Amino acid sequence: PGSDPDFAARQLLDSWNIAFGVLNPIYAFSSVHNLDFSNALARAFNEWTVSEWLDRDPRWRGSIVVNASDPAAAADEIRRAARDPRFVQVMLLVRAPAPYGRRQYRPIFAASSDVGLPIGIHFGGWDGPITAAGWPSYYIEDHTGMSQAFQAQVLSLVAEGVFEAFPSTRVGLIEGGFAWLPAVMWRFDKNYKGLRDEVPWLKKLPSDYIREHFRATTQPMEEPEDPRHLLQILDMIGRDDFLMFATDYPHWDFDAPDRAVPSILPEKIRSGIMSENAAAFYDFGRT
Repeated sequence: PGSDPDFAARQLLDSWNIAFGVLNPIYAFSSVHNLDFSNALARAFNEWTVSEWLDRDPRWRGSIVVNASDPAAAADEIRRAARDPRFVQVMLLVRAPAPYGRRQYRPIFAASSDVGLPIGIHFGGWDGPITAAGWPSYYIEDHTGMSQAFQAQVLSLVAEGVFEAFPSTRVGLIEGGFAWLPAVMWRFDKNYKGLRDEVPWLKKLPSDYIREHFRATTQPMEEPEDPRHLLQILDMIGRDDFLMFATDYPHWDFDAPDRAVPSILPEKIRSGIMSENAAAFYDFGRT
């Protein structure tokens, strides 16, 4: 959300004539070390989202923000805010103090499962370096390397058995890219065949959990120099409905919908990206 919902946001919706737009606020509540204050901030932000955004245009849908550093309080806030059916997902930032598959985060996934909302994991966060080698020097490194944090969260959620504990859980990877997924899926499956005794709760290949429970957004779309290679990437992921359109508006590197989806994609995949995949992932009409 920007600072002027009556102007920027309404113009965005009107000019693109979309049915619903999901707001993805990325304030790092979990980085506020005073837990009581952070919990209060998250609740206040959710109430502000209702009054300043959802009440102003029926096409908006909201994301419930929570303090992931206090999972019990986060679960309470999910159950409270989810009473408003205009909230359609729970928002977490990808950079966190620990991978989200760790057991301390189970209350968040239990609550989201109970209320039937997917988890959105968004680019950003400030808890620790994003690389296994420590802190980078420049923003270009941080911005480019954020996909490492997304990979870590995917590995953690699958390996720790989150989807066996909560089979209805759906996770959207927002602004983390997707071209890295085929290589991660292959490596994960290969290692599982030799190390499956370490994770006996997994009942199938890691790639099967990824295809079933995860979706990703198109922004940023890694477009190879040869457009045909994009089709190969999507084919290796193994689902035509894996991608959902995202804008990243109003940031400097946002994607406009008339330019964001390459023309080489078949019409079935294009129409899925622009509307049908998100309609299946989110419950826009829940009451």
